[in-house]
Amino acid sequence: MDIGNLVASTGGLAYTLLFFVLALSIIVAVHEYGHYIVGRWSGIKADVFSVGFGPVIWSRVDKHGTQWQIAALPFGGYVKFAGDANAASAGADEAALAEMSPEDLRHTMHGAPLWARAATVAAGPIFNFILSILIFGLIFMNRGVATDPLSVGDLSPMPGALELSIGDEITAIGGIDIPAYSDGEAFNAFLEELPVQTPLPYNVIRDGSAREVLAPFPYPPMITQLVPQSAAFAAGLEVGDVITAIDGTPIAAFSELKDIVEGSDGRALALTVWRDGETLDLTMTPRRVDEPTADGSFQTQWRIGIIGGLFFEPATESPGFVNAFAQGAGQVWRIMDGSISGLYHMITGAISSCNLSGPIGIAQTSGQMASQGATSFIWFVAVLSTAVGFLNLFPIPVLDGGHLVFHAYEAVFRRPPPENFMRGLMIAGLTLVLSLMVFALYNDIFCP
Repeated sequence: MDIGNLVASTGGLAYTLLFFVLALSIIVAVHEYGHYIVGRWSGIKADVFSVGFGPVIWSRVDKHGTQWQIAALPFGGYVKFAGDANAASAGADEAALAEMSPEDLRHTMHGAPLWARAATVAAGPIFNFILSILIFGLIFMNRGVATDPLSVGDLSPMPGALELSIGDEITAIGGIDIPAYSDGEAFNAFLEELPVQTPLPYNVIRDGSAREVLAPFPYPPMITQLVPQSAAFAAGLEVGDVITAIDGTPIAAFSELKDIVEGSDGRALALTVWRDGETLDLTMTPRRVDEPTADGSFQTQWRIGIIGGLFFEPATESPGFVNAFAQGAGQVWRIMDGSISGLYHMITGAISSCNLSGPIGIAQTSGQMASQGATSFIWFVAVLSTAVGFLNLFPIPVLDGGHLVFHAYEAVFRRPPPENFMRGLMIAGLTLVLSLMVFALYNDIFCP
């Protein structure tokens, strides 16, 4: 990755850093608030709640005696509980603990009962997952689910004939009756039967009367979403663009675009693009991407990083609170499941280690998602929050998961692990985490 391209592709370094810091601050604040509030409910006093590190810019002390502050370096945050030796909660302030009464000692992390300490530690990742489920659920509620029969809720600008109108109920396309849109398998089979051409005749019911109108192929080569750090993003493609030809050959369906890209073997493709009534000529080079398969393995494909869809938005209705947040929880689970599979296949060498991004890659993605709109950026915050919560559960000393392992040891053997042994593991864990960070940063700079 060229650093100059990084700055240019995200609209400037300041733009990238702004949204990176915003995303990170939200996620860290929620994570640390989980530790803080569950600790307080468990009787553990917090001395400091900080967003950021270093010199304090703003602070206030609440009625519980906790100092809330914003520090100058906005790349993280922490909660310092009573009795902690430092902001990292690495070890106890033995001198302070020795002077405390048994009652005061109960309000420290080191003097609290095991259940309170374990709950406080686990709360950080759990609050990250809660944030993600809430965001995903609210987005699903806002988007709604398509109604049956399929009706037009909104239309995207398209080249050529587009005689559909908002409110039209579509009964057939190309002379083939439409199955229920909610039956994904049947609807996909219906799309495969359609002749790949544009325009196509659409049979609709408009204002109570049946009529035939002309419109493009339902799934045209139109960009509904751009994947950050992708070939399409680098080529200058934008959401809403319609690719009308590749290497001079007209295309009408997204499936045609997909077939050409997958068969390109990485050669540069000359695109003819329709954008807001104008025709542009762009060049794009597909990239190799490792993708998960149904059996949990990975396969390498040529991809350009665009997502397509219908050229019209189906009319929708609310999925309901319970269903929306169940979908949100399912989305969190899919992210974690994909992360486990990806890490396993990187370790075994089945896929490239370049799939692991570091701070530069995350910052770039933050800016690129923000450039696609508020919903895309908020979705990214939820994905990153899931990743942070999941990573913190790894059983590595210095992470929350490592502390939970220590607490599990104490629960089984009725005593904490030996101090020297625990200190050695903490050093090893810190070394491992720092090594992974350096490796990820290396990937950001040197991976294509």
